[in-house]
Amino acid sequence: MVNHKEVKLEAGLYLVATPLGTARDITLRALDVLASADVIAAEDTRTMRKLLEIHGVPLGNRPLLAYHDHSGERERAKIIKALEAGQSVAYGSEAGTPMIADPGYHLVGEARSGGHMVTSLPGPSAVVTALTLGGLPTDMFTFAGFLPNTKGARKNALKALEAVQGTLVFYESPKRVAAMLADAAEVLGGAREARVCRELTKRFEEVLSGTLEKLSAELAERSVKGEIVVLIGKGAATVVTEEELKEELALLLVDMSLRDAADRLAEDTGHKRRDIYQMGLKMQRD
Repeated sequence: MVNHKEVKLEAGLYLVATPLGTARDITLRALDVLASADVIAAEDTRTMRKLLEIHGVPLGNRPLLAYHDHSGERERAKIIKALEAGQSVAYGSEAGTPMIADPGYHLVGEARSGGHMVTSLPGPSAVVTALTLGGLPTDMFTFAGFLPNTKGARKNALKALEAVQGTLVFYESPKRVAAMLADAAEVLGGAREARVCRELTKRFEEVLSGTLEKLSAELAERSVKGEIVVLIGKGAATVVTEEELKEELALLLVDMSLRDAADRLAEDTGHKRRDIYQMGLKMQRD
């Protein structure tokens, strides 16, 4: 059992990151806030009760509100009322960091617009955990949440991400992951590197590696369970003409040094950094 202590909290909304699976993946500060808040709100109250029990944090007579997609407006009003009464409210998502693909952002917006203090207690995140395990580039990534359920809409969403020069990150249902990978292979190219990260931090944690074509074929023959994060590596850089390169370089030089601009364009376009740098020197002389 991790030690916790009750502390005097300022009135406001405290966003508490909760474990993805392993209960001990929680910060001491998070436990202090959960032990001290006047009100606790949770995306899943059963998960929150279990977490409090594991760490010996008594709920006592404090309210435990269920704040999720189906109760958001009603429960949000209760939370705002508590803030207006000068109380401290701790909000935890079902797993991971609040506001990342969950209903909490409406709550933060309303709390801020009402002039209430809002702060975040950093901790576990499935997005970051998957990126650290996947072995794909992390210098630039785009989190796209859940793709649409229907095939046509899903393909359109993937098509809109085709030109993104960075690792793509998705949440996906185990029931749809095979279909999603097949559509991604068709839209983005079957040779593109990908990872399927499953049950992160839990007993059956697994990272499947390969191309989109390989993974879509593998998962078409195999059923999987648990929470899933899909990573898709960046595609081939778009062919850029010399004139387009000059225009882009001129825009970048407004806000950054030639050295940094050359680094950025070389990474984004695949052109040699030395050539871009020399182009920039010439532009500056002219």
